[in-house]
Amino acid sequence: MVTTTLCSPQDETPLSYDRLDGEWAQWFRTAQRFEHKVPAQDRGDIRHSIILELARARARDGNKPFSEAMMCRIASCVVALYWRKQYKLTNGLECGSCSQKQRAKCRSADLYRQCPKAIKVEYLSKPITDENGNVTELGETIADDKAIDVGAWLDARTFLLSFPQRLVLIAHKIDDGQTLTHGERTYLYKWRKREQINLN
Repeated sequence: MVTTTLCSPQDETPLSYDRLDGEWAQWFRTAQRFEHKVPAQDRGDIRHSIILELARARARDGNKPFSEAMMCRIASCVVALYWRKQYKLTNGLECGSCSQKQRAKCRSADLYRQCPKAIKVEYLSKPITDENGNVTELGETIADDKAIDVGAWLDARTFLLSFPQRLVLIAHKIDDGQTLTHGERTYLYKWRKREQINLN
């Protein structure tokens, strides 16, 4: 594993790049020229990735000339691989795994939106229309694990045999769309809390 400079425990700046010398200092300067091409939060990582890749390339090539153009090409490749990985994470697309013929077809006909590898992103505020023509937001259709299913409460086998009559009347009022009184809301709230504790 390639490491940077090791310093003594009493050193005030143990992670300073000022202590690098020779090729390490040159690789650091090359990395600095390319790190601005990625978001600020990832610049430290890409700097180290570039330095590490330059060290690996140097170890592979031995004593062959290692020009500045070659170092810039390696650093540019590291940045390109970073963006390819980011694009795959956000869009699900990795065109590099497709054939050249398929890539040319997608490029010429702009078929990227139809790619089966693409992640389909939906907004929670997207309007959804149900079979009755009612419009609601997509986020409202997501099930809540802690929510109590009022429809299940009305099932005589699970609810009517074990709960108070007042709770049954409240459930019927909710099902009919009637407004609950303050006392009924308080009573329902207490029972919901009790059921949620039991389910956990």
